[in-house]
Parts: sequence; C-alpha cells; structure tokens
Amino acid sequence: MANSFLKTIRSSIKHWYIPLIIGILLILLGFYTISTPVASFLALSMLFSWSFIVSGILEIIFALQNKNEVDGWGWYLTGGILYTLFGILLMTNPLLSAGTLTFIVGFYALFRSFQLVSFSFDLKNYGSKSWGWITLFALLGIIFSFILLWNPLFAGLSLVIWTGMAISTAGFAACVFAFQLKSLKNIPNKLPNEWKERYEKLKEEFEQHNK
Repeated sequence: MANSFLKTIRSSIKHWYIPLIIGILLILLGFYTISTPVASFLALSMLFSWSFIVSGILEIIFALQNKNEVDGWGWYLTGGILYTLFGILLMTNPLLSAGTLTFIVGFYALFRSFQLVSFSFDLKNYGSKSWGWITLFALLGIIFSFILLWNPLFAGLSLVIWTGMAISTAGFAACVFAFQLKSLKNIPNKLPNEWKERYEKLKEEFEQHNK
C-alpha cells in the first residue's frame, strides 16, 4: 500500500455511501430476524435472498467504480459476486432446510466480517482513527458466524438469534467503514494548495523521467 495515499490524492473515492446502504440493510435484516423468531424459514429464505442479491450488486458496482482508488477492490468484487450467487441460490431453492439456510447465512456473515477486518487495517494505514471500531464489530461478526456454523445452540440461544446477531454486527462494521471512506474522500480537499502543486510537479517529473 505504498501508493495508497497518492491514490486518494489523485481521485476521490466514488460512492462511499454504498457500504452504508449495505450496512443498514444488514442491520435491519438482523433485527427483523431476531424480532420475528416464529417467522417461517420460507419467508426468511426469500428475505435473505433479496438482501444478498441487492448487497452483492451494490458491492460489485462499488468495486468497479473504485478499482483505481481503493486498494483491495478485488475483494469487494469477489465478495459482491459471491453474495449475488448466494442470493440466487436461495431464491431458486426457497424450500431449503433450516440447516442449509443457516450454513449459507453463516458463511455470508463470516466472509463479510473477514473482509471488513482486512479493510479496517487498510484504513489504519491511511491514518483513520476509527479503524478499531470496524475491527471490533467485524471480530464479533466472525465469532457469531463461527457459533452459527458449528454450534448454533451455544448458550441456549436459538438458531434465529445467532443468525440475527451475525448479520447485524457485520452491518454495523459496514456502516462505520462507509463513514471512514467518506472522511478519506475529503482528504484531498483539506490539503494545502502548496502540497497539491508539489505533488503534481513531482508526478510530472517522474513521468518524464520514465519516458
């Protein structure tokens, strides 16, 4: 990430609000799952399928729009494709068993949480002061996801509770991540004009030297 800061100076991060939308969607989905434990798995399956498809498509858009601005954009693209495929799988198989649905949701939350841990350390390298909160929520998401996948009746809590908690914590981490992207987007505007001019001059000299 040696040139990460220069990338941010050259161009602003586009559509920083996409992770925020995804985060809010996951939080609402998690709270709904927890608050309606008696809902049929058919209803939950359809709800999760649409949520995964929407979040996956948004993530693909974010990755492609920021491939020149964000390090690790390939992770976003990979995640977006996986989430979309998970959604399509659920939509085309709405009568999946509770165990299969739990596995898909658990793996989704686990992958997204690991993804956010990686991005939190990227933000740390940018100098972000809130990277720790993203890491905290993401680690909680990882813990809840592991419990959901390997021992869903841990501590006497139901399958639905662990599902909601895993999804919600990943959503909170995504929201914090989005606001940190917004703060990075404003960095170029806060730099003194003298610094910007020096950077442009150095870039021109470097390009001429390599011709």
